[in-house]
Amino acid sequence: MPELSPRRRLLVLAICCMSLLIVSLDNTVLNVALPSLQRDLNAGTSGLQWAIDAYTLVLASLLMLAGSTADRIGRKRVFKAGLVVFTLGSLLCSLAPSLEALVAFRMIQAVGGSMLNPVAMSIITNTFTDPRERARAIGVWGAVVGISMAAGPLVGGLLVQSVGWRSIFWVNLPVGLAALLLTLRFVPESRAGTARRPDPVGQLLVITLFGSLTYAIIEAPHTTAGAIAPFAALALVALTALLRYEPRRRDPLIDLRFFRSAPFSGATVIAVSAFAALGGFLFLSTLYLQNVRGLSPMDAGLWMLPMAAPTFLCAPLAGRLVGSRGPRLPLLIAGGAMTAGTLLFALLEAETSTTTLFLGYVLFGIGFGFVNAPITNTAVSGMPRAQAGVASAVASTSRQLGQTLGVAVIGAVLAAGVGASSYADAFVPAARPAWWILVAFGLAVLLVGALTSGPWARRTALRTAERLESREIHEAANLGSRNRS
Repeated sequence: MPELSPRRRLLVLAICCMSLLIVSLDNTVLNVALPSLQRDLNAGTSGLQWAIDAYTLVLASLLMLAGSTADRIGRKRVFKAGLVVFTLGSLLCSLAPSLEALVAFRMIQAVGGSMLNPVAMSIITNTFTDPRERARAIGVWGAVVGISMAAGPLVGGLLVQSVGWRSIFWVNLPVGLAALLLTLRFVPESRAGTARRPDPVGQLLVITLFGSLTYAIIEAPHTTAGAIAPFAALALVALTALLRYEPRRRDPLIDLRFFRSAPFSGATVIAVSAFAALGGFLFLSTLYLQNVRGLSPMDAGLWMLPMAAPTFLCAPLAGRLVGSRGPRLPLLIAGGAMTAGTLLFALLEAETSTTTLFLGYVLFGIGFGFVNAPITNTAVSGMPRAQAGVASAVASTSRQLGQTLGVAVIGAVLAAGVGASSYADAFVPAARPAWWILVAFGLAVLLVGALTSGPWARRTALRTAERLESREIHEAANLGSRNRS
């Protein structure tokens, strides 16, 4: 890809951030609408979980395929297709006549979304080649998550209260169309030097693993152990097969050699933990504010600002810290703040006091604001540029898988605790075990971040990058030899 002018690079960054905005906005917007969905579509807790997890589950299942496909056939081409499918899926969601239809249309929406975030990150990585510029660009990218968290509850609350929950999907239509037109005009095409072959078996195993595991967790409180056991067993079989099959492929869907890099492995674990905490936190907060405190969607959206505003403010600061001092300090701040925020709920029942509720939201928002930039930068910075799509797709997959599991686990714990009681009477005691799980996620961010950001970890990253680079050079030489013959 030719070197772009600074102005053109910033424009490409803005276009990529537009795609992240609509994909991440849908999660925060829909969370505010959950109580309205519950009433209008007669949905139980598991139905609400599926309305969110159908989206994140498909994203998690297809992100790596989208990343490798974009590296092979062209990132701009896949990015354009993703914008079209996502915008169409959003339109269908706004017309859904039932919960089942909404879940199906959310899956279509996610197919498009899977072609946006990892591909956009790969475009950014190949556009900003200077490490410091790349870190700052990724900081801006992370700030967009904060914007979606800040704007999502407010926009969603206003739309749900004034027009209805269907209108929350209308926001994606003009943004998606504008991003498509700008992409056609300004985003250059790029692809990896060495094409990666499709891996249909690996893709099928990933879908089976994520789908069966999520189903087993969500439905566990609502059915018998005998009905859940086959899905849990299927997830275990799929995981075992994936670990045995992928290393034998020349072009695996998941290159397990990436995980020889301690920072990369740490970024994966941190992404799962941080986004599981986010998914569970939003799920609990939304139901509590509207179903227990009786707030309107708009007021509930305003109450989310103490969490969203720090995320927005801290994300670019985290990007600058990563660029100047590395990922260690942002990760320690992130883990410490997320743990402290969730501990207020687990130990002190922060929901029952306006002061502690506000403080818990602020601390969690600070923690989440600091976590995104070091995850993304660590995942892609040590990898060869030709592998940027695959590496960033693994990081994005970890985020979506974490959010999927967070909603599934926290929703299952809450459903088991509430049982047949009303939310108003049973919510706070039923939610306490769920808050302790979120504390564990925060501690995982803190401890894994400390372990995988030191000198030893950096040495493993250098060795991994050297192995991957030597393989690319060897394969390129073989390809050139075959072409000459």
